[in-house]
Amino acid sequence: MGIRYTVRSEQLYYLTCTVVDWVDVFTRPVYRHIMVDALRYCQQQKGLELFAWCLMSNHLHLLARAAEGHNLSDILRDFKKFTSKAIVQAITDEPTESRRAWLLDRFYFRGRQDSKITNAKFWQDGSHAVEVLTPAFAQQKLQYIHQNPVRAQIVQEPEAYVFSSASNYAGGHGLLEVLFVE
Repeated sequence: MGIRYTVRSEQLYYLTCTVVDWVDVFTRPVYRHIMVDALRYCQQQKGLELFAWCLMSNHLHLLARAAEGHNLSDILRDFKKFTSKAIVQAITDEPTESRRAWLLDRFYFRGRQDSKITNAKFWQDGSHAVEVLTPAFAQQKLQYIHQNPVRAQIVQEPEAYVFSSASNYAGGHGLLEVLFVE
């Protein structure tokens, strides 16, 4: 989670994971589905309790916490490590990726600049974890997350955006199961 943020496992957090250099990677379905599948795995196997989410072209917003007996920092570390490797591999393997050389160059360049990284660096350090202390703040962040694709003029209504939990909150069935903010 980075040096600046102390995360208490039982607490709800507003999190933002951002691709290095704000590179627009999640414009292709293959990369978006890697993210969705990884989030689902973390829910089912690692104790991630997901309340809201939205995957944009270069970042991911979450309202989440760790289930009892689990650690949110560990979940996010494993999630980011797995998705970093999986997406870089998918970029390498994707036959229709016209930006392959440029994308890989960016990620390997960033990896060479960080002594902790042995190959490519996909995610910026940290997850900008902000502790959710009040129901009003939770509602504010929930609205912010779901309005992200509307503000980006991708959709007119939040629930029309497939890669978020807005449809869950509108009574539909989204790509991922979520717990509801009360």
